[in-house]
Amino acid sequence: IECTINGIGERAGNASLEEIVMALRTRGDVYKVGTRIDTTKIYSTSRMVSTLTGLIVQRNKAIVGENAFAHEAGIHQDGVLKYRETYEIMDPASIGLSKNSLVLGKHSGRHAFKKRLEELGHDLDDEKLNRAFDRFKTLADLKKEVFDEDLDAIVADESREDVKYKLGHITVTCGSFAVATATVQLEINGTPVRTAELGDGPVDATLKAIKKLTKTKAKLMQYNVGSITGGTDALGEVTVRVAEGNHIVVGKGSSTDIIEASAKAYVHALNRLNLKQKRVSEGV
Repeated sequence: IECTINGIGERAGNASLEEIVMALRTRGDVYKVGTRIDTTKIYSTSRMVSTLTGLIVQRNKAIVGENAFAHEAGIHQDGVLKYRETYEIMDPASIGLSKNSLVLGKHSGRHAFKKRLEELGHDLDDEKLNRAFDRFKTLADLKKEVFDEDLDAIVADESREDVKYKLGHITVTCGSFAVATATVQLEINGTPVRTAELGDGPVDATLKAIKKLTKTKAKLMQYNVGSITGGTDALGEVTVRVAEGNHIVVGKGSSTDIIEASAKAYVHALNRLNLKQKRVSEGV
């Protein structure tokens, strides 16, 4: 069977690896065949592929979608609590979804934070862990609860290496009767630079300032905004797709401030583009 993770592919996509594997595993008595795939890695692998490609997994997708093991109706929730198999033909743990619904907050310590990251499949060295924990504490001061999806976004943001551009600070002024202005500071190869730009809204002004500082010729092809978790204090996640010449890359950024998330995503994309161009020039 020809298949891909999350069913991604050109045009209409391909058969989903996770759906085929779990169907064979769940109905082994019928199909009489199996695979040697470690199914507990399915969920984390799906999330990783989504992050790297910028292709969001739809909420209602079988096996790995956000709604796959969600139960909203009262009768469903009652049935699941009494006997899970009533509404779930497979155990969430079989695809790597932890049954532990531990929610972290501002009083959570480094040990609990590290343990939860390990349960989610993240193995960080001390330096990256410290950076991620600092970001977590900042987020926890802004949000009542920090969820697994938030932690995934934090790790993705803080684990990036070999970057030419680093986002410093952003100051934006805008209003109903004012032209949006963004002042952005970046570090380019360790040297701080700053500029201001006007734009059609705060996001446009911010991205224009970054483009001016980096002198990039890359074209912004796609810009998407999503919410990682629910609530007005949720982390917003921005995904951008930029292209220059034959190179197309995806960048992601997250923050409770959508303007900051947009800047992070754009800078991430430009760093990935720079790395890709560097590898081509070096013949790697």
